[in-house]
Amino acid sequence: MIYSVRHTTTFLYEPAVRGSVMEVRLQPRSEANQRCLSFHLDVSPAASINQYRDFAGNTVHHFDIAGSHKEVKVTARSTIEVQPVSTPRPSEAGDWADLDALVAADDYWEMLLPSDFARPTAALEQLAAELKYERRASPLELLMELNAAIYQLFAYVPNSTKVDSPIDEALRTRQGVCQDFAHIMIALLRPLGVPCRYVSGYLFHRDQAEEKDRSLEGASHAWVEALVPRLGWVAFDPTNNLVGGDRHIRVAVGRDYADVPPTRGVYKGEALSKMTVAVTVSPADAPVPEESAPSIIVQSRPPLARGNPRIDHEQQQQQ
Repeated sequence: MIYSVRHTTTFLYEPAVRGSVMEVRLQPRSEANQRCLSFHLDVSPAASINQYRDFAGNTVHHFDIAGSHKEVKVTARSTIEVQPVSTPRPSEAGDWADLDALVAADDYWEMLLPSDFARPTAALEQLAAELKYERRASPLELLMELNAAIYQLFAYVPNSTKVDSPIDEALRTRQGVCQDFAHIMIALLRPLGVPCRYVSGYLFHRDQAEEKDRSLEGASHAWVEALVPRLGWVAFDPTNNLVGGDRHIRVAVGRDYADVPPTRGVYKGEALSKMTVAVTVSPADAPVPEESAPSIIVQSRPPLARGNPRIDHEQQQQQ
C-alpha cells in the first residue's frame, strides 16, 4: 500500500515573538516493510532548513526564524510505501530463554531502562498485580495478552491527558490517549526484560463502521515495538488492540514520547500561543483530499513573569 500524508502544524503568537528556533521529527522512516518514497517540508515564514539523524536514527529537521513574527506554519508532505506483514504466531517466535540470549548478545539497554514517561510507579505495580503480569507462556503470547488487556481496561478519551501527563493520571482514571497506553505498556514490559520502544507515526483509518478504529482520525498516533526472539521488532497498538501491519506508518522511535515529539521549539518573547494540528492520511492513488480542520488545538500562556528576555516553550503534540 502506498500512502500520502499531510501533517500541518500552525503556531499563533499574540503579541508577536522576536525570534524562534524549532526542530521537527516528521519524516517517515525507511526500514523493514516501510519505505519513505518522498518527503517535503514547507516552513512559513521562509527559513533555511537543515537536518541530522538522532541517536535512534530518526531524521530531524531544524530551522530558525529571525525577527518578529506572529505565526509559524510547518507542513510536511510524505509518500510512503508499506508492505503487508503476516500476523506473528507463537509457533514462529522464541521463548524466554531465547529472549534472554538475544538481549545478552546485543546492546538493548536504552530500551530496557526506565525513561521519563515510562517508569515504575505504585499505581503501575497495582495494575501489574491486577493482571498477574509476570513471565509466563512465551514473550509473544504475553505481549498479545497485554495489548488486549490495556485496550479492554482503558477508555480512549481525547484530550483527557496532556503531552506531559505522567502515566499515573491515566492509571487512576482508566482513560487516556494513545501516548498514555504506549507508555503504560512499555513501563510494564521493561522490568520483565523485554526491550521495547515508543513509536510515533500515523494510522490509516478503515472505513468499515463495524471495525472502526478507536484512535483519533486526523492526528498523529503512537504505539509500541517490542523485541521478540526470532521475529525482531514487532509492533503492538494497545489503543486499537492491533498488531502492527500495513496501516501503521512509522515516523520516529525512541525510549518514550520525550525523545520523539513531532515539533519542539524555543522562542524569544512573552506571548499567548495557540497551536493547531491537522493530519490527513490517504491512499496515494486517491483524489487529493482537502486539508482537514485541525483535530488538535492547544493554547498556553507565557510560563514566566513579564520582563524575562527568554522563554523556553515546547510545542508538542501526539494525541
